[in-house]
Amino acid sequence: MFAIQCEGTPYEVGFQHGAALTAQIQDSVDFYTWMFKKYTGKDWKDILVVAEEFAGQIGHRWPRFYDEIRGIAAGSGHSIEDIVALNVRTEIAYGLLAAYINVPVDGCTTLFWRTGESVFLGQNWDWMEQQKRNAGLMTIKSPGLPTLKIMTEAGIIGKIGMNSSGVGICMNAIRSTGYDSGRIPVHLAMRMALECQTATQAAELLQNIGVAGSVHLLVADVSNAFSFEFTSKTCLRLRADNEHRIFHSNHMIEKHEGICEDPEADSFPRLQRMRQIADEQLLAGGVKSLSSFQTLFDDHDGFPVSICRFQEGVSEDATLFNIVMDLSKKEALVTFGKLCKPEGVYSVAFDA
Repeated sequence: MFAIQCEGTPYEVGFQHGAALTAQIQDSVDFYTWMFKKYTGKDWKDILVVAEEFAGQIGHRWPRFYDEIRGIAAGSGHSIEDIVALNVRTEIAYGLLAAYINVPVDGCTTLFWRTGESVFLGQNWDWMEQQKRNAGLMTIKSPGLPTLKIMTEAGIIGKIGMNSSGVGICMNAIRSTGYDSGRIPVHLAMRMALECQTATQAAELLQNIGVAGSVHLLVADVSNAFSFEFTSKTCLRLRADNEHRIFHSNHMIEKHEGICEDPEADSFPRLQRMRQIADEQLLAGGVKSLSSFQTLFDDHDGFPVSICRFQEGVSEDATLFNIVMDLSKKEALVTFGKLCKPEGVYSVAFDA
């Protein structure tokens, strides 16, 4: 797992990112070259045509993000299209599926829980083990914007994390074909949300712009939580339950008209299991701390396709990290690897 800090203008942030993670970015390109070929049937040269389509839109509509991508390309010695392809990998991996293929989906199981004293948000991030060495924690400081702490993949400018204003975001991929390059790509949408001062501001931007591919995004702060299921055509919001909790895994809970979804079969029992153990925790007194909240993600019911996931047998991916956030205290715990077999634990904090 890498841990780097980048600061300055968008281009400077990108260049520092690219220069610091040159080897990991090359490894990411190699991994996604293999993955896209396996699941879409397309070679990297074909992928770059799609990336070029997105690059034009990103440059026109989100020029700061384009400048950062341009900086990563320069710092790492890659083409701009290479780096764009990494940043639109969700749209490519699921939007371009050649046929019914059991491609793994990343994101796994997410939970938001507002208690009397705290606001908790967290998830396990499940993805293929081959990409674990290219994941890590990135701190970004830019003039006029909150400081960002993002768990991401090398070369990708946005993902799961929290900012110094106490805004946090989690994600769950959803296996549904189709994309819209006129909307903001999933990983850029997460970055955009993390640059906001409030969850309400982030939610308004996400709803107004729309997301290019299918994903569940849960953005929250101490005051509000917004759970959105996006496809390239739709956006539907989920509400918290009576105990102020929101649960999600890797399938659509709401009905999206005109959308063809191929849900991951184990997503349904994982969601049910998370509700069950959260209810048990509620009866036992609820969650009182980040550590007690974190234990909910260390569950092996249904192994190997459990909440804490293992890449063996029928499972093609595994839990690569867990992140839990206390948005009221602007604190987080990141566990690299599985909670049952931690490979590193990192405390993240901002001034309250």
